[in-house]
Amino acid sequence: MKFENNWKDKSLESLEKETWPPLNRDEGSYLIQTCHNLRKKQVKDFEIEDLRILIGQKIGLDFLIPLAIDELKLNIMAEGDFYEGDLLKSVLTSNKEYWKKEKNDWAKVCELFNINKHKIQEFDTTLKLKEGWFASFKEFQKINE
Repeated sequence: MKFENNWKDKSLESLEKETWPPLNRDEGSYLIQTCHNLRKKQVKDFEIEDLRILIGQKIGLDFLIPLAIDELKLNIMAEGDFYEGDLLKSVLTSNKEYWKKEKNDWAKVCELFNINKHKIQEFDTTLKLKEGWFASFKEFQKINE
């Protein structure tokens, strides 16, 4: 997908040309309120946790997956608020339809995982988390095979 040069200076609302109706102060869960607020934030100001949340909710993937890939290139174990590697898990388990249409991004994630496979395997964490990354990657690979 081709973006304008200044696209990171804009919010998802602006980029997608879609404004969600405002929530009442007491309306919606923490997650719903967070997603609404993040859609108004400039993309360049997104933190790992912001990416993890919205990607996990299938929001703004056209813009956020490329940012997440950039973060994973810097650190495959990039961490939001849950655990090291939670961004990777969010990307691997995100919307399959996105990956079917964005095969270049899919290939980049496959390559990143394979390049970092040893680092992921040797990472000091629980066996359950490691198994989760590898199982998620196995399913992720199947999307465009």
